[in-house]
This record gives sequence, structure tokens and C-alpha cells, in this order.
Amino acid sequence: MILNLDVVYRDFDNSLRKFIRSRVADYDITEDILQEVYIKIHTSIGSLRDTKRLTPWVYQITRNAIIDQYRRARPESELPENLVAPQPEEPDVYANLAASIRGMMNCLPGEYRQALELADLQGMKQKEVAEQIGLSVSGAKSRIQRARQKLKQA
Repeated sequence: MILNLDVVYRDFDNSLRKFIRSRVADYDITEDILQEVYIKIHTSIGSLRDTKRLTPWVYQITRNAIIDQYRRARPESELPENLVAPQPEEPDVYANLAASIRGMMNCLPGEYRQALELADLQGMKQKEVAEQIGLSVSGAKSRIQRARQKLKQA
């Protein structure tokens, strides 16, 4: 079977138009996408090795064209120059949160409380926590996880 755009047009035009129309609300955009599909088919038909794969190949081109259309249509607006990041009402939000968590951590046994405080409240890496409390890295990780679980249960 000799493939060319005439064959594809004859065999696929109605079904492709319906396929696109079921995914795109605007008629004009549907026609634009269909034209893009035909251009892509025309320029790439020589790369199709197996003519039995024509239908999935054509529909993949069509799906990609629809996706491209939605990407192009995504609204982009400039941010105003006077836009400033909002400042928290209370500057010590994190300090207050840490203080309330410290209060809840009193229910934890000492070794768990220490590991959790170093890792989560002081922001130490688990390797640093391991060195500080004299454990292996995997031991420190386990202790921190257990501390989190015990705190959650409490």
C-alpha cells in the first residue's frame, strides 16, 4: 500500500475531526489542530516503517497536537512589579511552634526526646544527630522515626 496524505485524508478525515472535536470545544481550534496534524503527517509519513501501524501513528500525532494546543493556550500573565511576599503577622511563628512542640515532647523518654529535638527542632542532619548522640546513622534514623511515632501516639 502506497501511503500519502491523500490516502490518510480519505481514510481518517471524519474520524480525526470527531476525535479532536470531542476534546476541544471550539470549532475553529479543532480545524487548526486538524491542519497541524495533516502537516505533521505530510512531513513525517516517510518515517512510518510499518503501514499496519498507520492508525495508531495518526492518532498519536493527533493526541500530541491536542496537548500542544492546550499548552499554548495556557494563560500566562505578568506578575505586578509591586508584588511583595506577604510577611507573617507574627515574626516568631516558628519559635512559637517549636516551643509548643517542646512542651508535647516531655512525654517522650529522654533518648527519643533528644534525637527528635536535634533533628526536627534544631534542624540537624541525621548524620550529625548520630554523631552527637553516639549512634550509627541507621540507629539515629530509627530513633528519630520512633520518636515521631511516639509523639504522634501521645
